[in-house]
Formats: sequence, structure tokens, C-alpha cells
Amino acid sequence: MLQRRGFTLLELLVVLAIGSLLVALVPPAFDRLREISQYRDTVRAMLVDLRRARQQAQSSGQVVNFRIDLPGRRFGIEGSPWQALPAALEVRTTVGTRGGVPSNAEQANIAFLPDGGSSGGTIELVRPAGGGVRLRVDWLFGQITQLARTP
Repeated sequence: MLQRRGFTLLELLVVLAIGSLLVALVPPAFDRLREISQYRDTVRAMLVDLRRARQQAQSSGQVVNFRIDLPGRRFGIEGSPWQALPAALEVRTTVGTRGGVPSNAEQANIAFLPDGGSSGGTIELVRPAGGGVRLRVDWLFGQITQLARTP
């Protein structure tokens, strides 16, 4: 007896349905994963730059400025290359004016002083869902703390 090998129409339809479901679900999941990765990388890079600016000020004996260019969506230590802020993050700043370059509506500046102090300030990185992180720089001791931001 001769047996025919192959797939039935029902089996092919099931495979096509599963494939179309995967095509519909994978891009949004990938976008969310990318957004989470960019958020974590940005928080880590900003903390590293803030701590490095504090350390440079203390070791060099000169004021070192950490800046955030709000319209340009970038940040970094003055004199170092800028780092980009992801488009999905909203950035809110509240900074002081003690020492260094004053801040304005377009550029936030936190000055780290050789004595360990700083101009102080708060930087909020807000995710699209409303959560995020608040980075606080103490004006008296220049200490940098990371706090969860609740939506």
C-alpha cells in the first residue's frame, strides 16, 4: 500500500496562524526590551559621570561641571564627549547655582567643588510608563544618591 507523505491543509493553517501571531507579538516586546536597556544604560552612565566629576574636582583642586543639555538631549562632564539621552526618557532637573556655571532653561549644570561640596540638584529620568529614577546630588557633601521615582 502506498502512503502519501505531506501536510494537511489544517496543519498548514495552524502553522500560519502561529507564525502570524509571533510576527504580531515580537516587535512590541523587542521595543520594550530596548527601552528598558536604554533606560538602565543611561542611569548607569549618568551615575558614573556624576561620581567621576566629583572625584575629578577633589583630585584636581578645580571646579568640575556636569551638564545636561535639555534641547540637545545629551549629558556629560564639561570637556568630555557628550552622551545621548534616549528619546523615550523625559528629563527633569532642579539644580542650584553655588559655584561654577549657572543653569538656565536649556542647560542644567551641577558644579562639583574641590572641597567635596557641589551646587547640588536633582535629576529625574522619567520612563514612558511614569516610573523612573531620581538622582540627588547633596550640595554640602556632594554625595550622589539614587532613589526610585514612583509614578
